[in-house]
Amino acid sequence: MGQPRIIVIGNEKGGAGKSTIAVHVITALLHEGARVVVVDLDIRQQSTGHFFASRRAWTTAQATPLPEPEVLSVADAGALEEALGQDADYVVVDTPGADTELSRQAHGAADLIVTPMNDSFVDFDMIGVVDPVTLAVLRPSLYAMSVWEARKARAALHGRSIDWVILRNRLATFEARNRKRIDERLTALSRRAGFRAVAGLRDRVIYRELFPFGLTVNDLSAKIRPVQVSLAHVAARQELRVLMSDLGLVNAPPDAS
Repeated sequence: MGQPRIIVIGNEKGGAGKSTIAVHVITALLHEGARVVVVDLDIRQQSTGHFFASRRAWTTAQATPLPEPEVLSVADAGALEEALGQDADYVVVDTPGADTELSRQAHGAADLIVTPMNDSFVDFDMIGVVDPVTLAVLRPSLYAMSVWEARKARAALHGRSIDWVILRNRLATFEARNRKRIDERLTALSRRAGFRAVAGLRDRVIYRELFPFGLTVNDLSAKIRPVQVSLAHVAARQELRVLMSDLGLVNAPPDAS
């Protein structure tokens, strides 16, 4: 039994889009034929768990099968350790928007940490502290320091570090002065905190439209179209392909005709 690759979607701030990124990454992996185990540590919200429950209900009602992951419930550190060692290609962990013992454990075991952040200094504050007058980066935040410690511990134990990706989520469709400021601070902080920054998913209606069905743009085909399909959906699928490539994961499948 091979060791699965562990992907942790982490950010201690709520509303950054962790669950949205998690379900899109998971479904992209599933459509490549990967065996995926999902661990939703957000006990209160359970957005990722609810998404895949909706997926099962919708596909059953439509008699249209789609690939599904195994979704595990975790209540303590021992159960999480067992979940992270499942016989699978990937274990994807969606963490809560808070500092918890289980979230720290998952971060420490990760091969890849994906931290979504909205394009604003409100979200930047989670990874770095800036001077209120000059906007110069003063130091990494508590969350960034906790990831740094996890990366050091992993490198000491296994001889290789954790790949940490800051994912610029919900990007606006236009350039703005604020985005340039964020770009500059991320570049400066990345050299100190050891992450790499990539573009995430834009704020597209299609992502929200498909969520209640337990579907993503990966699932759309000639038979599966619960909403009207447009050229914007093709662009969304290509956007996700680029994201999967930037994360170092397998690409999403070609468009179905």
